[in-house]
Amino acid sequence: MHDVRWLTLYLRSRRAPMALSLAAGCAVLMWLLALGNTQNGVVAPELIVLTVLLMVAGLTTTLTSPDYALDRTAALRWPVRRAGHLLTVLLIVVGLLAVTLVTPARFSPAWVVVRDAAGLLGMTALSATLLTPARSWFLPLGWTLFAVMFPQGEGALGRVLTWQSQAPGDTAALVTALVLALGGFAAYTLTGPSRRAVAEVGG
Repeated sequence: MHDVRWLTLYLRSRRAPMALSLAAGCAVLMWLLALGNTQNGVVAPELIVLTVLLMVAGLTTTLTSPDYALDRTAALRWPVRRAGHLLTVLLIVVGLLAVTLVTPARFSPAWVVVRDAAGLLGMTALSATLLTPARSWFLPLGWTLFAVMFPQGEGALGRVLTWQSQAPGDTAALVTALVLALGGFAAYTLTGPSRRAVAEVGG
């Protein structure tokens, strides 16, 4: 009972219901937009990565709470909770888009969704640690728009810079996504959100 009560308070303090509704709403809206503009029922890669980006950004608000001191109290195992939080966000994004695999407009292949979701979430978590959760979507947004508008198909550097829009089997894109995911997850798990996030939440 105590664990259930703690989880309920945790989710409320981080505005999780609102963030989850926003992410689900983004997925539904983008699916509706893609419904009449698909080739063989598969959503365009550019729309897939933009959808993942919007969902990750919507769930970013859950990465901090109004109480900075509580988020770092030694009485709780915060690194474990933060890691679980990020993994849950990743599963939500991937899970919601996986539902479309049985619909006329599929966010496929699923591996691209997993790669992009992990990389963008890692980048967002790193930005939340260095900046604040409210500003953590700036870098992912700018980088993703660049990747979508100026795709690079040749050269390792070009594929790294546009990893979000690369083909599922591209090694450079996969390595880049893994580095961003592991780096962001480690930074957020160990240190949590930037202290400046308190002022933003309080305001």
